[in-house]
Amino acid sequence: MRKVPLSDSLRIIGRGSLNWIAERPIVVSFEVTDGCTCYCKHCDHGGPKEDAYTMRPADYRQYTEVLNPCVVQVSGGEPLMRDDVVDIVRNIKPDGGLPYTILVSNWSNMTEEKYFALREAGIDQFSVSLDFPDRRHDDFRGYPGLYDHLSDLIPRLAKHGFDDIVLNSCITSENLKEIVPMAGKAREWGVNMCYSSYSPRRTGNRDYFLNTPEQLKTLHEELDKVEKLRDSTNWLVNSPSTLEATRHYFDNGGMPGCKAGLRFLVVNAHGRLQPCSMQFNSYELEDRERMVEEFTHKNKCDECYVSIRSYLDKSFPQLLWENVSGFFSFKSRWEGRGEQPGA
Repeated sequence: MRKVPLSDSLRIIGRGSLNWIAERPIVVSFEVTDGCTCYCKHCDHGGPKEDAYTMRPADYRQYTEVLNPCVVQVSGGEPLMRDDVVDIVRNIKPDGGLPYTILVSNWSNMTEEKYFALREAGIDQFSVSLDFPDRRHDDFRGYPGLYDHLSDLIPRLAKHGFDDIVLNSCITSENLKEIVPMAGKAREWGVNMCYSSYSPRRTGNRDYFLNTPEQLKTLHEELDKVEKLRDSTNWLVNSPSTLEATRHYFDNGGMPGCKAGLRFLVVNAHGRLQPCSMQFNSYELEDRERMVEEFTHKNKCDECYVSIRSYLDKSFPQLLWENVSGFFSFKSRWEGRGEQPGA
Protein backbone atom coordinates (compact mmCIF):
# COMPACT_ATOMS: atom_id res chain seq x y z
CA MET A 1 0.00 0.00 0.00
CA ARG A 2 1.29 3.46 -0.88
CA LYS A 3 1.97 6.08 1.76
CA VAL A 4 -1.13 7.94 2.89
CA PRO A 5 -1.75 11.16 4.86
CA LEU A 6 -1.19 11.11 8.61
CA SER A 7 -4.89 11.36 9.51
CA ASP A 8 -5.78 8.38 7.29
CA SER A 9 -2.83 6.33 8.50
CA LEU A 10 -3.83 6.77 12.14
CA ARG A 11 -7.38 5.62 11.41
CA ILE A 12 -6.11 2.57 9.52
CA ILE A 13 -3.73 1.68 12.34
CA GLY A 14 -6.47 2.15 14.93
CA ARG A 15 -9.05 -0.06 13.28
CA GLY A 16 -6.43 -2.55 12.15
CA SER A 17 -5.15 -2.93 15.72
CA LEU A 18 -8.64 -3.58 17.06
CA ASN A 19 -9.41 -6.08 14.29
CA TRP A 20 -6.13 -7.90 14.87
CA ILE A 21 -6.86 -8.31 18.58
CA ALA A 22 -10.49 -9.32 17.94
CA GLU A 23 -9.46 -11.72 15.13
CA ARG A 24 -11.47 -9.85 12.55
CA PRO A 25 -10.30 -9.41 8.93
CA ILE A 26 -7.89 -6.58 8.21
CA VAL A 27 -8.44 -6.72 4.45
CA VAL A 28 -11.51 -7.79 2.47
CA SER A 29 -11.37 -8.26 -1.29
CA PHE A 30 -14.70 -7.77 -3.05
CA GLU A 31 -14.56 -9.64 -6.36
CA VAL A 32 -17.42 -7.73 -7.95
CA THR A 33 -17.54 -9.75 -11.19
CA ASP A 34 -16.25 -13.05 -12.53
CA GLY A 35 -15.97 -11.62 -16.04
CA CYS A 36 -12.90 -9.95 -17.51
CA THR A 37 -11.86 -8.05 -20.62
CA CYS A 38 -8.53 -9.87 -20.80
CA TYR A 39 -7.37 -13.47 -21.17
CA CYS A 40 -4.19 -13.33 -19.10
CA LYS A 41 -1.81 -16.28 -19.29
CA HIS A 42 -1.32 -16.39 -15.52
CA CYS A 43 -4.95 -16.02 -14.42
CA ASP A 44 -8.00 -18.28 -14.07
CA HIS A 45 -10.45 -15.53 -15.06
CA GLY A 46 -10.86 -14.53 -18.69
CA GLY A 47 -13.52 -13.07 -20.94
CA PRO A 48 -17.09 -11.97 -20.23
CA LYS A 49 -19.46 -14.34 -18.43
CA GLU A 50 -23.27 -14.42 -18.54
CA ASP A 51 -23.68 -15.03 -14.80
CA ALA A 52 -20.82 -12.75 -13.78
CA TYR A 53 -22.39 -11.48 -10.53
CA THR A 54 -25.53 -11.32 -8.44
CA MET A 55 -24.43 -8.80 -5.78
CA ARG A 56 -25.94 -5.33 -6.23
CA PRO A 57 -24.37 -2.04 -5.10
CA ALA A 58 -26.52 -1.73 -1.95
CA ASP A 59 -25.50 -5.25 -0.83
CA TYR A 60 -21.91 -4.13 -0.31
CA ARG A 61 -22.84 -1.78 2.51
CA GLN A 62 -24.08 -4.65 4.68
CA TYR A 63 -20.95 -6.73 4.04
CA THR A 64 -18.68 -3.80 4.87
CA GLU A 65 -20.59 -3.02 8.07
CA VAL A 66 -20.53 -6.63 9.27
CA LEU A 67 -16.90 -7.40 8.36
CA ASN A 68 -15.63 -3.89 9.27
CA PRO A 69 -12.24 -4.14 7.49
CA CYS A 70 -9.74 -1.29 7.51
CA VAL A 71 -8.76 -1.97 3.89
CA VAL A 72 -10.95 -3.10 0.98
CA GLN A 73 -9.94 -4.21 -2.49
CA VAL A 74 -12.48 -3.85 -5.30
CA SER A 75 -11.44 -6.40 -7.90
CA GLY A 76 -12.71 -9.13 -10.21
CA GLY A 77 -12.35 -10.35 -12.91
CA GLU A 78 -12.30 -6.81 -14.20
CA PRO A 79 -14.32 -4.49 -11.92
CA LEU A 80 -14.64 -1.76 -14.56
CA MET A 81 -16.85 -4.10 -16.60
CA ARG A 82 -19.60 -3.20 -14.13
CA ASP A 83 -21.41 -0.01 -15.09
CA ASP A 84 -22.41 0.42 -11.45
CA VAL A 85 -18.90 0.17 -9.98
CA VAL A 86 -19.03 3.80 -8.79
CA ASP A 87 -22.20 3.02 -6.82
CA ILE A 88 -20.51 -0.06 -5.35
CA VAL A 89 -17.67 2.11 -4.06
CA ARG A 90 -20.13 4.62 -2.59
CA ASN A 91 -21.81 1.83 -0.65
CA ILE A 92 -18.47 0.54 0.63
CA LYS A 93 -17.56 4.07 1.81
CA PRO A 94 -20.86 5.83 2.54
CA ASP A 95 -19.24 8.45 4.80
CA GLY A 96 -16.00 8.87 2.87
CA GLY A 97 -13.81 7.54 5.70
CA LEU A 98 -12.58 3.99 6.22
CA PRO A 99 -12.10 1.47 4.80
CA TYR A 100 -9.10 2.53 2.74
CA THR A 101 -10.27 1.36 -0.68
CA ILE A 102 -8.15 0.06 -3.56
CA LEU A 103 -9.41 -0.58 -7.10
CA VAL A 104 -7.51 -3.52 -8.68
CA SER A 105 -7.97 -3.36 -12.45
CA ASN A 106 -6.31 -3.87 -15.82
CA TRP A 107 -7.57 -0.38 -16.80
CA SER A 108 -8.76 -1.50 -20.23
CA ASN A 109 -12.07 0.30 -19.54
CA MET A 110 -10.61 3.23 -17.60
CA THR A 111 -11.18 6.79 -18.80
CA GLU A 112 -10.29 10.15 -17.29
CA GLU A 113 -13.95 10.76 -16.47
CA LYS A 114 -14.28 7.38 -14.74
CA TYR A 115 -11.06 7.95 -12.79
CA PHE A 116 -12.41 11.18 -11.28
CA ALA A 117 -15.81 9.63 -10.58
CA LEU A 118 -14.20 6.74 -8.70
CA ARG A 119 -11.97 9.12 -6.74
CA GLU A 120 -15.02 11.16 -5.73
CA ALA A 121 -16.85 7.97 -4.71
CA GLY A 122 -14.03 6.92 -2.40
CA ILE A 123 -11.23 5.07 -4.19
CA ASP A 124 -7.97 5.87 -2.38
CA GLN A 125 -5.62 3.87 -4.59
CA PHE A 126 -5.72 2.58 -8.16
CA SER A 127 -3.73 -0.64 -8.63
CA VAL A 128 -3.02 -1.13 -12.34
CA SER A 129 -1.71 -4.43 -13.68
CA LEU A 130 1.45 -4.29 -15.80
CA ASP A 131 3.25 -7.43 -16.96
CA PHE A 132 5.76 -5.88 -19.40
CA PRO A 133 7.02 -2.32 -19.92
CA ASP A 134 6.08 -2.42 -23.62
CA ARG A 135 3.58 -3.98 -26.06
CA ARG A 136 4.45 -7.50 -24.92
CA HIS A 137 1.93 -6.67 -22.20
CA ASP A 138 -0.83 -6.94 -24.83
CA ASP A 139 0.16 -10.45 -25.86
CA PHE A 140 0.41 -11.68 -22.26
CA ARG A 141 -3.05 -10.28 -21.51
CA GLY A 142 -4.70 -11.17 -24.81
CA TYR A 143 -5.81 -7.56 -25.35
CA PRO A 144 -4.36 -5.70 -28.35
CA GLY A 145 -3.74 -2.01 -27.78
CA LEU A 146 -3.86 -2.19 -23.98
CA TYR A 147 -0.27 -1.01 -23.44
CA ASP A 148 -0.72 2.02 -25.70
CA HIS A 149 -3.89 2.89 -23.77
CA LEU A 150 -2.01 2.69 -20.45
CA SER A 151 1.00 4.62 -21.71
CA ASP A 152 -1.29 7.48 -22.79
CA LEU A 153 -3.74 7.56 -19.88
CA ILE A 154 -1.58 6.86 -16.83
CA PRO A 155 0.95 9.71 -17.28
CA ARG A 156 -1.89 12.16 -18.03
CA LEU A 157 -3.73 11.23 -14.85
CA ALA A 158 -0.53 11.17 -12.79
CA LYS A 159 0.08 14.81 -13.70
CA HIS A 160 -2.97 15.78 -11.64
CA GLY A 161 -0.77 15.09 -8.62
CA PHE A 162 -3.04 12.88 -6.53
CA ASP A 163 -0.31 10.24 -6.24
CA ASP A 164 -2.84 7.42 -6.09
CA ILE A 165 -1.77 5.15 -8.98
CA VAL A 166 0.32 2.03 -8.34
CA LEU A 167 1.56 -0.29 -11.07
CA ASN A 168 1.34 -3.90 -9.93
CA SER A 169 3.54 -6.46 -11.64
CA CYS A 170 3.12 -10.16 -10.96
CA ILE A 171 6.58 -11.74 -11.18
CA THR A 172 6.62 -14.73 -13.55
CA SER A 173 9.27 -16.64 -15.48
CA GLU A 174 8.20 -14.60 -18.52
CA ASN A 175 8.87 -11.11 -17.15
CA LEU A 176 11.67 -11.91 -14.70
CA LYS A 177 14.22 -9.75 -16.53
CA GLU A 178 11.75 -6.87 -16.70
CA ILE A 179 11.56 -6.26 -12.93
CA VAL A 180 13.86 -3.22 -13.05
CA PRO A 181 12.60 -1.87 -16.41
CA MET A 182 9.05 -1.92 -15.05
CA ALA A 183 10.21 0.15 -12.09
CA GLY A 184 11.70 2.51 -14.66
CA LYS A 185 8.36 2.70 -16.43
CA ALA A 186 6.65 3.61 -13.16
CA ARG A 187 9.03 6.51 -12.65
CA GLU A 188 8.70 7.59 -16.27
CA TRP A 189 4.93 7.74 -15.88
CA GLY A 190 5.16 9.43 -12.44
CA VAL A 191 3.47 6.64 -10.48
CA ASN A 192 4.32 3.99 -7.88
CA MET A 193 5.53 0.40 -8.23
CA CYS A 194 4.48 -2.81 -6.47
CA TYR A 195 5.49 -6.43 -7.12
CA SER A 196 3.50 -9.58 -6.45
CA SER A 197 4.28 -13.25 -7.08
CA TYR A 198 2.83 -15.73 -9.54
CA SER A 199 1.02 -18.72 -8.04
CA PRO A 200 0.60 -21.94 -10.04
CA ARG A 201 -2.45 -22.72 -7.92
CA ARG A 202 -4.52 -20.27 -9.91
CA THR A 203 -4.12 -22.02 -13.30
CA GLY A 204 -2.27 -25.25 -12.49
CA ASN A 205 0.49 -24.13 -14.88
CA ARG A 206 3.96 -24.23 -13.32
CA ASP A 207 5.67 -22.94 -16.47
CA TYR A 208 5.33 -19.36 -15.22
CA PHE A 209 6.74 -20.20 -11.80
CA LEU A 210 10.50 -19.82 -11.20
CA ASN A 211 11.64 -23.41 -11.59
CA THR A 212 15.38 -23.31 -12.34
CA PRO A 213 18.54 -22.16 -10.49
CA GLU A 214 19.18 -19.68 -13.30
CA GLN A 215 15.76 -18.10 -12.84
CA LEU A 216 16.25 -17.83 -9.07
CA LYS A 217 19.67 -16.26 -9.58
CA THR A 218 18.12 -13.67 -11.90
CA LEU A 219 15.37 -12.96 -9.36
CA HIS A 220 17.91 -12.18 -6.63
CA GLU A 221 19.97 -10.01 -8.97
CA GLU A 222 16.91 -8.03 -10.09
CA LEU A 223 15.56 -7.54 -6.57
CA ASP A 224 19.02 -6.45 -5.40
CA LYS A 225 18.88 -3.74 -8.07
CA VAL A 226 15.36 -2.77 -7.04
CA GLU A 227 16.41 -2.35 -3.40
CA LYS A 228 19.02 0.19 -4.50
CA LEU A 229 16.22 2.29 -6.01
CA ARG A 230 14.40 2.67 -2.70
CA ASP A 231 14.16 6.17 -1.24
CA SER A 232 12.18 8.10 1.36
CA THR A 233 9.29 8.83 -1.02
CA ASN A 234 8.22 5.16 -0.91
CA TRP A 235 7.34 5.08 -4.62
CA LEU A 236 8.45 1.42 -4.38
CA VAL A 237 5.63 0.33 -2.09
CA ASN A 238 6.83 -3.20 -1.19
CA SER A 239 8.63 -3.14 2.15
CA PRO A 240 12.14 -4.67 2.32
CA SER A 241 10.75 -7.54 4.41
CA THR A 242 8.10 -8.25 1.77
CA LEU A 243 10.66 -8.44 -1.03
CA GLU A 244 12.84 -10.65 1.16
CA ALA A 245 9.88 -12.97 1.74
CA THR A 246 9.22 -12.98 -2.02
CA ARG A 247 12.72 -14.38 -2.50
CA HIS A 248 12.02 -17.12 0.05
CA TYR A 249 8.70 -17.96 -1.60
CA PHE A 250 10.34 -18.67 -4.95
CA ASP A 251 13.49 -20.23 -3.45
CA ASN A 252 11.44 -22.71 -1.42
CA GLY A 253 8.67 -23.27 -3.95
CA GLY A 254 6.01 -22.10 -1.51
CA MET A 255 5.26 -20.19 1.69
CA PRO A 256 3.58 -21.95 4.66
CA GLY A 257 1.65 -20.27 7.46
CA CYS A 258 -1.13 -18.58 5.46
CA LYS A 259 -3.89 -16.88 7.51
CA ALA A 260 -6.45 -16.64 4.70
CA GLY A 261 -9.97 -16.43 6.11
CA LEU A 262 -8.74 -14.77 9.30
CA ARG A 263 -6.50 -11.80 8.43
CA PHE A 264 -7.98 -11.45 4.95
CA LEU A 265 -10.82 -12.95 2.95
CA VAL A 266 -12.71 -12.68 -0.32
CA VAL A 267 -16.36 -11.89 -0.94
CA ASN A 268 -17.11 -13.36 -4.34
CA ALA A 269 -19.40 -11.87 -6.97
CA HIS A 270 -22.34 -13.89 -5.64
CA GLY A 271 -21.97 -12.80 -2.01
CA ARG A 272 -20.23 -15.87 -0.61
CA LEU A 273 -17.18 -15.62 1.65
CA GLN A 274 -14.03 -17.43 0.54
CA PRO A 275 -10.73 -17.66 2.44
CA CYS A 276 -8.93 -16.36 -0.66
CA SER A 277 -9.40 -16.13 -4.42
CA MET A 278 -7.74 -19.52 -4.94
CA GLN A 279 -9.58 -21.47 -2.24
CA PHE A 280 -13.20 -22.09 -3.13
CA ASN A 281 -14.62 -23.23 0.23
CA SER A 282 -17.57 -20.82 0.47
CA TYR A 283 -19.62 -19.56 3.41
CA GLU A 284 -22.50 -17.25 4.15
CA LEU A 285 -21.71 -13.86 5.65
CA GLU A 286 -22.83 -14.94 9.11
CA ASP A 287 -20.56 -18.01 9.01
CA ARG A 288 -17.18 -16.22 9.01
CA GLU A 289 -16.15 -17.68 12.37
CA ARG A 290 -16.98 -21.16 11.11
CA MET A 291 -14.75 -20.50 8.09
CA VAL A 292 -11.87 -19.67 10.41
CA GLU A 293 -12.43 -22.89 12.37
CA GLU A 294 -12.92 -25.15 9.37
CA PHE A 295 -10.38 -23.63 7.01
CA THR A 296 -7.86 -21.22 8.54
CA HIS A 297 -6.98 -23.33 11.57
CA LYS A 298 -6.43 -26.39 9.35
CA ASN A 299 -4.97 -24.68 6.28
CA LYS A 300 -1.76 -26.27 4.94
CA CYS A 301 -1.71 -24.49 1.58
CA ASP A 302 1.63 -22.84 0.80
CA GLU A 303 1.11 -22.20 -2.90
CA CYS A 304 0.87 -18.41 -3.08
CA TYR A 305 2.38 -15.19 -1.86
CA VAL A 306 -0.16 -12.71 -3.23
CA SER A 307 -0.07 -9.02 -2.36
CA ILE A 308 -2.70 -9.14 0.40
CA ARG A 309 -0.96 -12.00 2.14
CA SER A 310 2.46 -10.36 1.81
CA TYR A 311 1.29 -7.44 3.94
CA LEU A 312 -0.45 -9.52 6.59
CA ASP A 313 1.85 -12.53 6.87
CA LYS A 314 3.83 -10.86 9.64
CA SER A 315 3.69 -10.45 13.37
CA PHE A 316 1.55 -7.58 14.61
CA PRO A 317 4.53 -5.58 16.03
CA GLN A 318 6.40 -5.90 12.72
CA LEU A 319 3.37 -4.88 10.69
CA LEU A 320 2.68 -1.91 12.94
CA TRP A 321 6.31 -0.75 12.82
CA GLU A 322 6.50 -1.01 9.03
CA ASN A 323 3.25 0.91 8.65
CA VAL A 324 4.40 3.69 10.93
CA SER A 325 8.00 3.97 9.79
CA GLY A 326 7.80 2.98 6.16
CA PHE A 327 4.43 3.17 4.50
CA PHE A 328 3.00 6.37 5.99
CA SER A 329 4.55 9.66 5.01
CA PHE A 330 4.35 13.09 6.55
CA LYS A 331 5.86 14.92 3.55
CA SER A 332 5.30 15.15 -0.16
CA ARG A 333 6.28 11.99 -1.99
CA TRP A 334 7.29 13.98 -5.06
CA GLU A 335 10.40 15.11 -3.20
CA GLY A 336 13.51 13.10 -3.87
CA ARG A 337 12.49 11.44 -7.13
CA GLY A 338 15.64 10.99 -9.15
CA GLU A 339 16.55 9.54 -12.50
CA GLN A 340 14.62 6.67 -13.93
CA PRO A 341 15.94 3.21 -12.97
CA GLY A 342 17.19 1.17 -15.86
CA ALA A 343 17.74 4.33 -17.93
